[in-house]
Amino acid sequence: MKNKLSSKEKELWNRISKILWKNWDPIGVCEEDSEWDDEYDSYVPHIFRLAVEGCDHIRIAASLTSTIRQNIGLSAADNNEHDVRVAKLIVSARQEILD
Repeated sequence: MKNKLSSKEKELWNRISKILWKNWDPIGVCEEDSEWDDEYDSYVPHIFRLAVEGCDHIRIAASLTSTIRQNIGLSAADNNEHDVRVAKLIVSARQEILD
């Protein structure tokens, strides 16, 4: 991937960050007005790459579920509705911003 993001890519990056914070939040720390809204920012680069590469919501949801299990250390079912819903938001954001 190139080093510099276009303005549209930056917009998508920020949107994914917000989606992970407000909608995904697998450990339940999101507070709407919190200044500490960067809890999941370390996961943005991978999810962003999947989105930019055109992965569908199933692939993105699988990655979110894998992150919950492997990085966060919580249990999560395959194809769980929550991760699928969040992945659909990410795909919609990609389509809205980049397409």
